Amino acid sequence: MRRAVEATPGAIGGAFADSEGEMVDGFATYDKHEWACLTAQYGIVLNQLHSAFGTWHFGGPEYFIAQHTDLDVVVHSVAQGYYALLAVKDDRGSAPLAIALSSLRTAASELRKEMA
Repeated sequence: MRRAVEATPGAIGGAFADSEGEMVDGFATYDKHEWACLTAQYGIVLNQLHSAFGTWHFGGPEYFIAQHTDLDVVVHSVAQGYYALLAVKDDRGSAPLAIALSSLRTAASELRKEMA
């Protein structure tokens, strides 16, 4: 996760967590407790999206992006309920979401290989 954070301009943290939101690995330039809470909360959102989209027989989402006033969060499914997350602060009016998604996809792929 550290590589994903360092490869993304404006990134403040990255996390790898299990289906219950428990952080397995993470790297952040942010308060550790708040980072763990943010990671768990976005895991809940991902689980809700999986439930909602699973009813349409398309399968769950590969990733989602939540854009907030001061922070954008990209959450990517990994495997077996695990997920990776990257948070990016706006850089001069917009967060580099394409770079964040690319970094997170690379991290998710590497994590899948480690899990196999």
